[in-house]
Amino acid sequence: MGSSRVIILVVAAVAALGLMLIVRGLAGHHAPPPAVVVAAPERPMTQVLVAHRDLPTGTRLASGDLGWQAWPAEALNPAFITDGHSAQAAPAGPVAAIARKAEAAVASTGPMEALYGAVVRSPILVNEPIVQSKLVRSGQGGFMSVMIRPGMRAVAIPIGVSTAAGGFILPGDHVDILQAKQASDGPNAGHGYTAQTLLQNVAVLAIDQLSEPAKGAQTMVGAVATLEVPAADAEVLARAKAQGEVVLALRSYADAGGATGRATADGRQATGEVHIYRGVAMTAAMVAP
Repeated sequence: MGSSRVIILVVAAVAALGLMLIVRGLAGHHAPPPAVVVAAPERPMTQVLVAHRDLPTGTRLASGDLGWQAWPAEALNPAFITDGHSAQAAPAGPVAAIARKAEAAVASTGPMEALYGAVVRSPILVNEPIVQSKLVRSGQGGFMSVMIRPGMRAVAIPIGVSTAAGGFILPGDHVDILQAKQASDGPNAGHGYTAQTLLQNVAVLAIDQLSEPAKGAQTMVGAVATLEVPAADAEVLARAKAQGEVVLALRSYADAGGATGRATADGRQATGEVHIYRGVAMTAAMVAP
């Protein structure tokens, strides 16, 4: 290869290299500046007590009904119930979201457990913050009226150890109401006695002024039992109280799902008026025997 040809190749290589550098420089000169990512400011969050399911009026709060949920501190209402911890900035990202759920799971349960046993006065929707104005507790005004189901009435009758299953009847149990009285007709009139089941499967709302037994208690001895009876059957208890002593017969939990109301002599639901409940409305229908 001649020297002239080598010189030409070297010059061409140098020119190509120079052209490449020029093109790169022009491209870098016109390239847009890199975008600047500005992180959103972290929002302080706190844990607020909310409903984990829809809670209709009359619901007695228990474990599983309530839970903690992260809530923006700037949107916090003074009526909301918090875990008592200071608001903290909420980190971003999927990992932070998992961390927030874990923190909510281990949040203080003191304020939550303090509400167990309270009764819902006004309906609460799922994920709605819990406020005290929608709850009522035992001993507060209006507690018993919230406990009573629509179409039912609370009636108190005197009881004793011998007439209340030896004290083993507790609030929440179901009983049959019996009465024995002197026979007024038939061959035993004036001498023998007859017994009759007046009402069956009646819920016990309270013993004296206690709507729930003490923790671990197996018996409650009181002087008065408050019972929940259909409105049309309240007069049955009123007459029974005027006629003499009545006896409460404790029912098995397995029988607590039966009908409530007047019973025939053989213990079956009496024919006649039947109460039909649709939501909060109650209608009565007559059934032929």
